[in-house]
Amino acid sequence: MALTPSTQLLPLGSPAPDFCLPDTEGRLVSLTDFRSHPALLVMFLCNHCPYVKHIRTGLAQLGRDYRARGVGIVAINSNDVTAYPEDSPDRMREEIRTAGYTFPYLYDETQAVAKAYRAACTPDFFLFDAGRRLVYRGQFDDSRPGNGVPVTGRDLRAALDAVLDGRPVAPDQKPSLGCNIKWKPGNEPDYFRHR
Repeated sequence: MALTPSTQLLPLGSPAPDFCLPDTEGRLVSLTDFRSHPALLVMFLCNHCPYVKHIRTGLAQLGRDYRARGVGIVAINSNDVTAYPEDSPDRMREEIRTAGYTFPYLYDETQAVAKAYRAACTPDFFLFDAGRRLVYRGQFDDSRPGNGVPVTGRDLRAALDAVLDGRPVAPDQKPSLGCNIKWKPGNEPDYFRHR
């Protein structure tokens, strides 16, 4: 397991990169589906990563809490499922049930969406305001497998609360840490390869 930080290469203020991807039932979900929401949280996750597993209960709770407050939330799995079959759409469907996710979980087969967001790891978080400008690309909280810090989602919740309250999000944002996105052979992006 390679511990990989998020790139934070998508500049704050950037518009949300477009996406149109299938969920686990084959329905297409796109950026425009969230146009009426006061904020949009885009998360890059996968099923097998121990860093995602470590926070998944807290992540499911955050999803319930902020969906009730009108936030659009979507998770995207961009891993190479040929090399990592545990991340396949069938297994994603199981993960939704096991974890209790209430948000769409989409499959980025070409990995183009991960590249557009400059995503590097799972989990990797991108929060956009009502104008779909990036205001946060940092960690869930300080908890990591084995460090004894409780999973609270403190950092991401603070950013979400700021957006919903009309306050600026603090620009000092700690990168997320997790497993690297499992790129298909020859598909690893330049921004990831040359870090």
